[in-house]
Amino acid sequence: MSWETVIGLEVHVQLATKTKIFSGSSTAFGAAPNTQASAVDLAMPGTLPVANEQAFRYAIMFGLAIDAEIGKTSVFERKNYFYPDLPKGYQTTQLAKPIVGPGHVDIQLKDGSHKRVRIHHAHLEEDAGKSLHEDFHGMSGIDLNRAGTPLIEIVSEPDMRNAEEAVAFAKKLHSIVTSLGICDGNMSQGSMRFDVNISVRKKGDEKLGTRTETKNLNSFKFMEEAIALEVERQIDVIEDGGKILQETRLYNADTKTARSMRSKEEANDYRYFPCPDLLPVVIDDATIEQLRSTLPELPDARHKRFVEQYGLSDYDAGVLGDDATMAHYFEAATKVCGDAKLAANWIMGELSARLNGEDKTIGDSPVSAVQLGQMILRIKDNTISNKMAKEVLQGVWTGEGDPDTVIEKRGLKQVSDSGAIEALVADVLAANSAQVDNYRSADDSKRPKMIGFFVGQIMKASKGQANPQQVNEILLKKLNELI
Repeated sequence: MSWETVIGLEVHVQLATKTKIFSGSSTAFGAAPNTQASAVDLAMPGTLPVANEQAFRYAIMFGLAIDAEIGKTSVFERKNYFYPDLPKGYQTTQLAKPIVGPGHVDIQLKDGSHKRVRIHHAHLEEDAGKSLHEDFHGMSGIDLNRAGTPLIEIVSEPDMRNAEEAVAFAKKLHSIVTSLGICDGNMSQGSMRFDVNISVRKKGDEKLGTRTETKNLNSFKFMEEAIALEVERQIDVIEDGGKILQETRLYNADTKTARSMRSKEEANDYRYFPCPDLLPVVIDDATIEQLRSTLPELPDARHKRFVEQYGLSDYDAGVLGDDATMAHYFEAATKVCGDAKLAANWIMGELSARLNGEDKTIGDSPVSAVQLGQMILRIKDNTISNKMAKEVLQGVWTGEGDPDTVIEKRGLKQVSDSGAIEALVADVLAANSAQVDNYRSADDSKRPKMIGFFVGQIMKASKGQANPQQVNEILLKKLNELI
């Protein structure tokens, strides 16, 4: 039987405000537990929340970036549930009148096709605290530093049909919010978290199947794994005659397994009601237009510019332009070396491989954009070869200094003196007369392959420092003279 997957995402984006959404407490990451939770965050008697204006501005910027309707009157409700890391016993959020209404995000897939994913809405809300289960000898610790941190929750329509589309959509959202500067995008610190709603149905059916929600995925890889696992599970259950239960599930990335967490709640289970401590916020047209005029370059526009300005392929422009930090790194390196294609190749190739190998982002790169640009300059002026450049990159990566310092320390200057290379070629030919005779007697179709032997011997004699292009040119000339 043929099945179709239906996927919708709820994405929690932590806004990059310095203080929380309803108090003056810091939102800085990494502080000692419970040192950044004020009386307001804890809902102590007699305290009143005050809305953070910057959080509203950031939410409006996101709405404008996805061509969404902006809610002119924004209302907060209380979502009531009880959990140890929710100090108030409710979450202040939005339901009936969210800050951002319907919009859309366009994604590009690996086969080059494009798809539009509709956004149902995005609303402002406060984050909960965090339960800690390690090192408490059978108990849980509660850290309330995160309680009250401002979030926008972005809710998509169920428009995605496989994991590739869901990941592409999540990456596009990441690119948009980091380009806007409203979120740092650091998923390892919880700045972006994904809840994935998944159902399956028979091909051709219009009615949606029963969905499950897999919560709190904090990487694109984990999202892809969790979707594949849940789709397979649902199909197996149905084909075995069972029924899918509407439930919330948790994915364990270490064991590659998922488990049921609880039955899925409906909105009325939370007993929403308007927050009596917060008045409706009215947003005027002048504020919206002022924010529209200050929007930075967005991923789609940057993608197009990279193709036109730097002559990059559509694929390269997508890889380098969709991530704001990667885009800035690329442009800074290109400014130094003056060669966009070489910079793109090194960033997408050797540098990205090293970053992935150590689970680092481009923002964590030990090699700065300026240093990469300087290294590429040394390739272009024939100071080093491409092979040597990898060794230079390694030296810069491990903190040995800038490219020129590494080249000097490691003795990596390429030999480009034609006289010195001619002498090396002559020595190698003289020491390998039998191979020279074989070359002479070989027909033209076999000679190109035989040249590799001589090149290898010359590079070995020069300790890898001879300019490969000059070696090939001079060697070929000398061999042709001997025929």
